Amino acid sequence: MNMNFVNNNGEIIPNEGFTMASANRGHLYGDGLFESIRIVDGKVVNIDVHVYRLLEGMSVLKMRVPNYFTPEFFLHRINELIQKSNISAGGRVRISVDRASGGTYRPLTNEVTFFIEVYPLDKNEFVLNSKGLEIDLYTTVKKHNNILANFKTKNALVYVLGAIEAKEKGLDDLLITNQDGNVIESTNSNMFIVSNGILYTPSLNDGCLGGTMRMRIINLAIANNIKVYESSITPQNLLVADEIFLTNAINGVVWVSGYRTKRYMNSAAKKFITLLNDTL
Repeated sequence: MNMNFVNNNGEIIPNEGFTMASANRGHLYGDGLFESIRIVDGKVVNIDVHVYRLLEGMSVLKMRVPNYFTPEFFLHRINELIQKSNISAGGRVRISVDRASGGTYRPLTNEVTFFIEVYPLDKNEFVLNSKGLEIDLYTTVKKHNNILANFKTKNALVYVLGAIEAKEKGLDDLLITNQDGNVIESTNSNMFIVSNGILYTPSLNDGCLGGTMRMRIINLAIANNIKVYESSITPQNLLVADEIFLTNAINGVVWVSGYRTKRYMNSAAKKFITLLNDTL
């Protein structure tokens, strides 16, 4: 069995036992960001977009962005781990950036550390789920729309609690709502609905994550003359939609078969998973 390796701020070590310091601020305060990135055929997908979102988020969190934090910098270190971990087909990467240790709520510095880990996946290309997801709304905790909302910060309790409640209810996922009651995403994905052949996805202004796969699907729709709009989406919009599908960097496109009593098909999801694989 192959061993996986991680890069802890420049040092490559086996992914076993303890790999992070106890004073890590991401661990202590959620003072960090992360990116999840797909590997296909042993190669990283969409690295530029992921890194640029990471850098933008660092600026929002008032971290000092090292001038060497470029897509090329991270790609080189990810490829080292892919090779050392013997991943030649599908896999996933997680890049974490945390504010450097020191201080309590007020940090001693705005310098950063990085942590990269890679894992193999059973599937190489993006594969559409054969059984559609059963979903509902998560309303126990609202996601507030603020300057952090569009980034993958390590403050993720709304997603964690939503995923737990989905399991408790025997569902596959729940949809997160904002303080205005609009539906913005699921516990692990962005969301698209299809009505009369037109795509709609929640607006970034409503507080959804600025997903890299979300933007890729929007661009694929535009390139294939499919109308797509970013707009506020209400629970009522879900009940009149023809289809719902979810998107994230690891799974690509995942179709939803049921929301409460409403049933959906998956023709658009099938089309986009094909378009996605064709562009790899």
